Order: sequence, then C-alpha cells, then structure tokens
Amino acid sequence: MEEEILQATHQGELKIGDIVIPCAVLNDEKRTRVLTLRGFTKALGRVQRRKGIALQGGALPPPFLAANNLKDFISEDLLRDTIPILFKMGGTRAYGYKAVLLPAVCDVFLKAKDAGVLLKGQEHIAEQCELLVRGLATVGVIAIVDEATGYQEDRARDALEEILRNFISEELLKWVKTFPDEFYRQMFRLRDWQYYQFSVKRPSVAGRITNDIIYERLAPGVLDELRRITPRDIKGRTKHRYHQRLTSDIGHPALREHLASVIVLMKVSTSWRKFYAMLNRALPKWGSTLPMPLEFKEEEENGK
Repeated sequence: MEEEILQATHQGELKIGDIVIPCAVLNDEKRTRVLTLRGFTKALGRVQRRKGIALQGGALPPPFLAANNLKDFISEDLLRDTIPILFKMGGTRAYGYKAVLLPAVCDVFLKAKDAGVLLKGQEHIAEQCELLVRGLATVGVIAIVDEATGYQEDRARDALEEILRNFISEELLKWVKTFPDEFYRQMFRLRDWQYYQFSVKRPSVAGRITNDIIYERLAPGVLDELRRITPRDIKGRTKHRYHQRLTSDIGHPALREHLASVIVLMKVSTSWRKFYAMLNRALPKWGSTLPMPLEFKEEEENGK
C-alpha cells in the first residue's frame, strides 16, 4: 500500500523583489506552510541536487548550512526544521521546507557576515539573504505564504473551539526556556531600555507588550483562554507562564515560529514605531482593526 503523502490544499508563488519561490499550505493539523526545496535553494543562490534529498536535514545540516564556519550560528531548533517535507502539489510529488526556515537561514548567514567569518564563496548567499530579509520585513513569511496561496480567506473560517483545543493543553507543561534572549535584547533596544544580559528583571510593561505582540497574534482567542485558565496569586501575578499551557505538538511550534518572525521584524527596525507598524501589517491581531495600544500612543506622538 502506498504511503500516505501530505497534500497541498493551497498553492502559489512567493514573490520577494525579483525572487519567486513556489509555496503551499499543507493539509496536516498544523496547516504547515512550505516553500519548495528547489525554490528555497535557488532563492539562496544555490542549485539543489536531487540525490539523497529525503535524507538531508535533521541529524546533519543541509548542504547550504554544512560549512564549518556556520556551525556556531545554527541552533538545534533550526536544524530540526531542515528536514525536507514530502508532499503532493497538483498531483506531482515535491519536497519543501517549512516557510519559517527561510528567515532563520538568512539570519545564520547575516550573523556569520557580522562576525567576519563568511567565506568568499558564501558572499553571494549573504547578499541574497539581505534582499530576502528586507522583503520579509514588510510582511511576515507565514502571512505572505497565506496571501500567495489564498489560504488567508479560508483560515478565518476555522472554528475557534478547534483552534483552542489544538493550542491549549489541559495539563500544565514543565517550564523550559522558550523566549530567546534575542527577543528581549531587541525589545529593549527598540524601547530605549538598558539591557543586562544576565538579569531577569524587566519593566512591568514588558509583560503587556509580550501579550500584545505575541499571544494576541498567535491564534484567535488564545490569549483570552490563557488568561481564563491561568491561576493568580494574592498579588494578582500569574502562577505559571502562559507558554506552559500551550500544546507541545501545535501550540509551542506555532509560538516558536511566531517568535522567529517577530524577531526578524525587530532586527530590521530602527525604532519601536517602525517595528510596530510592520508588525501590524505582517502579523495583525486576530479580528483586530489594528488600533494602537494606549500605552504606546504617547510614545508615537513623541516620535519614538
């Protein structure tokens, strides 16, 4: 019996400047957004060889990340996302990578460039990455794939009950570090706050900001449900972190993908105002008409 293969329910072309990458939304529970492997590697200025394609990624980095000078910039999460996904698009078998891998790979090459360890033969890839990052800064990679494939229209019809069931766990998960230091480093930079790498103290408004730019944009109703089920102490503080209530198979991966997109937008922004404007275009709040939060209005008027 033939192995069941994921199907593309929506497909299109992701256009970033002169770069065109075929993309699709798959029919799995996570509605995974993928970029075709051939289009992905071509966007980086490389040619993909088909031999051994299904075995690449996961345990070992794919060819475009295999150079020794890149190892220090490749996380375990990124390595896991380099496992190619086999699916059918228009009746034809194809391989693809998760769409969120693209900004992550670009970040690797740009970090290597900033560190001065880029090889001569990698310079053209870094140039492509700069073009891609600038293009992705205007619209997040998930949003742009949804727009390119037409899935954004169907996405809004998903039942809220099903979304919450997929995202919210009935059991409290063990705490693990989920928000990378880079998220807070960039937040502090854009807010003009003094950042101390080894300190966990943050301004009280940081929690409200995190709810605004992360949880309110993760999926419909998620933040409201997290607030409802999370107990508080006598001082009104939550007894555990919201991300401990996200499901390990859908909620946490979605949070990680959203965080990656937000951090990319932060990195290419020179002010909180510019970042927040791009965020509202790329990753708007669910069911929101994008009013500016009250705590940010005064800052915007002052040119922050």
